[in-house]
Amino acid sequence: MTILDSSVDPSAPSYAANRAALLERLAELDAALDQARAGGGEKYVTRHHARGKLLPRERIELLVDADSPFLELSPVAAYGSDFPVGASVVTGIGVVEGVECLIVANDPTVRGGAVNPWSLAKTRRAGEIALTNRLPMVNLVESAGADLPTQAEIFIPGGRVFRDLTRLSAAGIPTVSVVFGNATAGGAYVPGMSDHVIMIRDRSQVYLAGPPLVKMATGEITDDESLGGAAMHAGTSGLADYLAVDERDGIRLARQCVRRLNWRKQGPSPRTAAPQPPKYDPEELLGITSADLKVPFDPREVLARILDGSDFDEFKPAYGDALVTGWGELHGYPVGVLANARGVLFSAEAQKAAQFIQLANASDTPLIFLQNTTGYMVGTEYEQRGIIKHGALMINAVSNSTVPHLTVNLGASYGAGNYGMCGRAYEPRFLFTWPNAKSAVMGPAQLAGVLSIVARQAAAARGRDYDEESDAAMRMMVEQQIESQSGALFLSGRLYDDGVIDPRDTRTVLGLCLSAIHNGPVKGADGYGIFRM
Repeated sequence: MTILDSSVDPSAPSYAANRAALLERLAELDAALDQARAGGGEKYVTRHHARGKLLPRERIELLVDADSPFLELSPVAAYGSDFPVGASVVTGIGVVEGVECLIVANDPTVRGGAVNPWSLAKTRRAGEIALTNRLPMVNLVESAGADLPTQAEIFIPGGRVFRDLTRLSAAGIPTVSVVFGNATAGGAYVPGMSDHVIMIRDRSQVYLAGPPLVKMATGEITDDESLGGAAMHAGTSGLADYLAVDERDGIRLARQCVRRLNWRKQGPSPRTAAPQPPKYDPEELLGITSADLKVPFDPREVLARILDGSDFDEFKPAYGDALVTGWGELHGYPVGVLANARGVLFSAEAQKAAQFIQLANASDTPLIFLQNTTGYMVGTEYEQRGIIKHGALMINAVSNSTVPHLTVNLGASYGAGNYGMCGRAYEPRFLFTWPNAKSAVMGPAQLAGVLSIVARQAAAARGRDYDEESDAAMRMMVEQQIESQSGALFLSGRLYDDGVIDPRDTRTVLGLCLSAIHNGPVKGADGYGIFRM
C-alpha cells in the first residue's frame, strides 16, 4: 500500500483565506438550492398541501428506502434564466427496494408542472443517465404538459423524451410511472410509454386533451373522469395497470413494481467489501483549493481525502508531473485517476495521460478526472515540439475510451484542457463542479486582453489612433461578463454539469455514482483511432 502524506496546515493564513472564499461560494449555492426547494413559492405549496397532495421531494422520500441516500441531479437547473430555479422538476438517483433507480418527479407547484425548455433539458439528461448506466426509471407524474408560451422551443425536441422512454424499455431497462394528478397532452405520453403504470382513484387525470379542448375540437361535451380518470383507465382503456386509493398507496405500488423486477447488476461488485475511510479529514478540503485560481494546489491532498484508506499508487510520478495519474479504490471500487497539478498541460502530460487511459481500458477500470487546468501550453517552443498533436493524442484517448468516466471540476477548466480532461462534450457518465470552479475558453483577463490586442491591431491597420479609455471600459465589461458566465452556478443552471457539490461530499457523491455505473457492464475499448505520435 502507498499511503498519501499530507502537508495541509489548517492554521496557515492561506488555508484560512481559501476556506473563507469557498464558504462564501457555498453560501451562494445554499441560497440557490433553497430557491429550488421552495418550488412555486409558499402560496402554491400551501394550496397543494391543502388539497391533500404531497410535494415532489416528499413523494421521493416515501419512494426510496428508509435512511438511504438520494443523489439529486441538476438541482439548480434554470439558474439565472427567466424560469424558477430547479426547472419545475426534481431528478436524481435513489434506492428503491434495494434497486438503484433514476427518479423524475414533476413539481406541480411551479406552473402546474408544465414543461419548459430547462425542465425538458433536465428530463432528457435524466433519461440519458438511466440508459447509459442501466438504471430503472420511475416517473412521478403531475404535469400540465407544455409551457405554451415557450412551445416553439420545446415542442419538436420534446418528442425525444417519449422516444427515450421506449428505448429504455427496448434495452431491457424497466420504466414505472405513478400519476398523481393531471397528465395532459405530452404529459399523457409518459405513462403511455412506460412499462408499469399506476394511477390514483379520483386524482389521476390522463388525456391528450381536456374537456374544454375536446369541446372546441369535436363539439363533444364530457367530464374529466369519463375522459381520463383513473378508474376509467384501469377498467376501460387499460392504460393503468394498478389503481391506488391515495398518493401513499400509489407510492407503495411503485415500490412493489420495483421489488418484482428481479433486477440484477451487470457490473462487478466492489473489490473491497469493507473499504477503509480516508486517513484525513474531508473538512480540510475547504482550505485546499486556492481562492485565486491562478495559484495551483496539489491534487494529492484531495485524493488523500476521497480515496479508500488514502491509498494511491501513482503512475509515472517523475514524468509529466503537471498531471497526476494513478490507481486507487473508492468505496471499494477500483479507479484510475487523472488530476491536474499545475494547471498547464505540456506534451509530456498529454502523452502520459493517453498511455494511462489505454491502461485503464485494458483493465476495465473506471476513470476519475479531477480538473484544474488552464489548457495546453502555447508558444513557439511548444508548437515546434508538437503540442497540438500531443494534445490531440490525449483527446483521442479520452474520446474513444469506453470505461466509465467521472469528472469533477475542482477549480479551473479552460480551453482544450477541458476537453482533454473529459469535459461535458466528452460525455462522462457524471460531471460535478465545486462551487469555486470556473470554465470558459480562457480566463477573463486573458480573453479581454486578446480582444484588446485585436482591436489595437485593427486600429493601426486603418491608421487610426487607439482610444485607451474605451479600451479600458471594454476590458472591464468583458472581464465582468466572462467572470459571471464562467461561474459554477451559471454553468450548472445551463446543465453543463450534473450539479454543484460541497467539496466535503465528493467522496460520497463519487461513491454513489460508481455504484450506479455498475448496474451496467464495465468494459474497456477494443481499439482507438489513429494516434499522431
